[in-house]
Amino acid sequence: MKSASHPKVTEEVKAAYVADGVVKVTGVVPETMLSDIAGMAQRELDNPGEWVTDTNPGSATNRLFTSRYRWKTDAVVNRYIYESGVAQIAAALMDSSSARLYFDHLLVKEPRTDAPTPWHQDVPYWPFLGKQICSAWVSVSEVTVAESSLEFVRGSHNWGSYFAPEAFDGSKNWTNDFEGEPAPDIANSRDDYEILGFDVGPGDVIFFSAWILHGAPGNSGSRRRTALSTRWLGDDVTWYPHPGSDPTVTDDLTTAASGQYPDDDNVFPLVHQT
Repeated sequence: MKSASHPKVTEEVKAAYVADGVVKVTGVVPETMLSDIAGMAQRELDNPGEWVTDTNPGSATNRLFTSRYRWKTDAVVNRYIYESGVAQIAAALMDSSSARLYFDHLLVKEPRTDAPTPWHQDVPYWPFLGKQICSAWVSVSEVTVAESSLEFVRGSHNWGSYFAPEAFDGSKNWTNDFEGEPAPDIANSRDDYEILGFDVGPGDVIFFSAWILHGAPGNSGSRRRTALSTRWLGDDVTWYPHPGSDPTVTDDLTTAASGQYPDDDNVFPLVHQT
């Protein structure tokens, strides 16, 4: 099948994604959509949904809040997924003819939030295998690396490693079922790696492979950082539930069969097809 294309995915942009495992694409999401996302985030903070983590409920500072799987119930998230163009860009970067949504992920860091996002790979946490898996991360406002933007170990998506997932808060949870090699301690050995970071403006999107090591600091700034990340599945992906993977979607909730392409439109909707 013919791979997807998009005007913003130039040869230079695609080459950067292939070599580095991550690329920033500027000016993807319009201001009106960003404003809607900010409003949705505030409503979710005020009335949290089902799949939420919240380190400091109700606080205006030092609070990390996340919410997932809103695409079916929230019109703003649904519109973003189907109308922003991120699915088509993701497919083009992954050299895939299609892009299915795995899940949407709202991430809010209030000012002076201490908790960083530890260095990790995404793919061991997720019940899929395949090289054509990526995330698209957009902030509703300008964010600098120094304050709270994402950082990546350049080229680590090509290491062939599959690091054991760990709970971000250090607690014992479903990740403890996984046995495997721990991720390297990037935070305490930064000089040993080539680390990429991106300052982003409103509407810029960071696309990155599920295999790349990445992390983020807390939020040392004086403003809330609101980001929406969407997770995308390409043509080569297979369903792979395993010990330590996210239990939110399990075998009994999907028609996807282990080792097969997850063509379950009710759970993993097909958003782009070339």
